[in-house]
Amino acid sequence: MPTGHDIEHDTAKISSEYECLQCGRLVEAETHPGECSNCGGNFQNRAKSLE
Repeated sequence: MPTGHDIEHDTAKISSEYECLQCGRLVEAETHPGECSNCGGNFQNRAKSLE
């Protein structure tokens, strides 16, 4: 590998899928979406375990 060269990074944000724990609504967002606009419930990142 050549030295003295910068490595290019992809700076595009990666969105995650969140699910409302009350009504099951799914949304895709770059950051936690807060409260569900349908029922006021909390969202959980679907990539993380509920345990």
